[in-house]
Amino acid sequence: MRLSLLICTALLQFHPLNAQSADYEVLTAAYQALRTNAYEAAVADFDKALAISPDRASVHKDAAYTCLKIGRNGAAREHFRRAMVLDPADLSAALEYAFLSFEATGDPLTAKAQARRVFNRIRHQTADREAAATAEKAFQNIDAPLAAGIARWSAALQAAAPTFSVHYELAQLAEQRDEWNLAAEHYLAAWHLEPRRKHVLVDIGRVELLRSHPEEATAALLAASRSGEPRASDKARELLPTRYPYVYEFRNALALDPGNTELHRELAYLLLRMELKADAEIEFAHIAVSDRGDLLSAAQLGFLLLARGDRTRAMPLLERVLKGSDEPLSNRVRTALNLPHQLSIADSIAATLPEADARVMYERSYRAGYLKDALRYLTIAQEANPADYSLMLKLGWTYNLLHQDRTALDWFRRARASSDSEVATEASRAFNNLRPAFARIRTTAWLLPFYSTRWHDAFSYGQIKTELRVDHLPIRPYLSVRFIGDTRQNTPSPNPQSLSESSFLLAVGVTAHSHGVTAWGEAGSAVSYRNRHALPDYRGGLSWSRGWGRLMGAEAPGIFWETNADEVFLSRFGNDWLSYSQSRAGWTQHGVQFLWNANLTVDTKRQPWANFAETGPGIRFRLPGAPPGLMFSVNGLRGAYLLNRNNPQRPNFFDLRAGFWYAFTH
Repeated sequence: MRLSLLICTALLQFHPLNAQSADYEVLTAAYQALRTNAYEAAVADFDKALAISPDRASVHKDAAYTCLKIGRNGAAREHFRRAMVLDPADLSAALEYAFLSFEATGDPLTAKAQARRVFNRIRHQTADREAAATAEKAFQNIDAPLAAGIARWSAALQAAAPTFSVHYELAQLAEQRDEWNLAAEHYLAAWHLEPRRKHVLVDIGRVELLRSHPEEATAALLAASRSGEPRASDKARELLPTRYPYVYEFRNALALDPGNTELHRELAYLLLRMELKADAEIEFAHIAVSDRGDLLSAAQLGFLLLARGDRTRAMPLLERVLKGSDEPLSNRVRTALNLPHQLSIADSIAATLPEADARVMYERSYRAGYLKDALRYLTIAQEANPADYSLMLKLGWTYNLLHQDRTALDWFRRARASSDSEVATEASRAFNNLRPAFARIRTTAWLLPFYSTRWHDAFSYGQIKTELRVDHLPIRPYLSVRFIGDTRQNTPSPNPQSLSESSFLLAVGVTAHSHGVTAWGEAGSAVSYRNRHALPDYRGGLSWSRGWGRLMGAEAPGIFWETNADEVFLSRFGNDWLSYSQSRAGWTQHGVQFLWNANLTVDTKRQPWANFAETGPGIRFRLPGAPPGLMFSVNGLRGAYLLNRNNPQRPNFFDLRAGFWYAFTH
């Protein structure tokens, strides 16, 4: 017989609490509310107590009974479930959860299956005869109709031609009875009969997860998540892994749902990002044939064909886009074909504006942050007065803000010819700042000399690097000459190499950039300028940096924050990995920064000299008239070694560090 759901009041007249527990006061309030029949307040207090101590099975159980008092059956079921999980020996909580699951209306398929499993466990595992009898009766009430239904629908399949409904009903019954192989077979058969019913893919994925077939489950759920059916998509995304799918998973999904245009499109763009253009073409070609209304895919396929010289196949696709209603996409095609853009109605109206009005509209749009509108009005003004170099300069800055730097570079180049020295100077500076990013060969140099009172020595670090930029290659090869040295021959360090390698390092390397992270590696030789010995040298690592606020060079004063992190491998240090983190925060005012430093250095070899933290105030500044890449700094740091075993130095140190940084790019 089912246990009563209304016995909680008698049980809760006295409830022992630990006065030292963090949730004592909240639980006391909850049970006091129960005594006065203030069930809503009691539920709220139980929720607060469980937020503090979520693993108290008895509190979950009391909260469940209270929820039942006010008709919150769903919340009661979840509390009983938690109580059952936390205390598997509590048969009353398990039975209440099973009965509520059987009665659930939200998702009866999985809820009834859960109820059946719980009743089945209790009837076989408990020594409590009454509980076992209750569970046995409840189990048979669920299982017998399921078994009969499976037999009936199986017979129907034998007697007549298979239909979607027969397969689907049979699959649902089999899933509720935990016959997962049978359920998977018939869900799949139902899907093949009516592939427009995308929700069946969610059913397939759910059962494959129960069968411990993750690849088949991911294929079905991935197809459902890109099906265009909102409810199926939402349910599928809840069951999918949180990571982004792999290429083979997209292909498995397409094998199950070959007509899924969204899947083909997403896979195509993924392949493009991986530089697998031939494979991407196949996916776009499928879309171009199966969905002629997908102009974006048609344009992308046309661009790919055009890029490899197949104009014959590209032109029909691009002409389809030109005849379509997507105006921005059409203008992209016109750009690729060197055709004039087609003005929109707004462009046509704007084109009739006098130059003065176009300038006014540009200023208003620019100040309001509507950069695309600002660009349109500025273009009209420049076309009306093509010899105005100030307009060329503004076009350069506007394209730069829109991240169209190649076009911006061209406008800055034109504006350099202005007879107005201010316009020409600003344009030249902007051009020189942008040009290295697009130069095929780029040379960068930096130098960092400084003096340290901690070591009573001056050190200097520098590098000249020339890298080759190759279109479409994710990496850039480079040649490098580094210099690492100091002014003394006997720096009092536990490991002199930790401060100065006293060498010129000649190397060949490669670098790659992605999402703000730079990876690099190089191989070469370190030639000592002291004894002229040459040793093999291999090094590499990762570098990341971020800045926020009024950084150095900002026109307005304000706060700033900067941080950079480096992981460096050095073969000459016993194949050691060193990790550096340097952060600064403070105030910028007219080319001067007042800041506070926080630095951390650690290594994998656990050498005392390479494991320390330091912090302290500092100042950075630029001198008027000095090159923009030159910056001076003075820092006062208090440091502490993190590892002091076998450390010949004192555990703490002071360091007044002064020097400058100079860098330029050509």
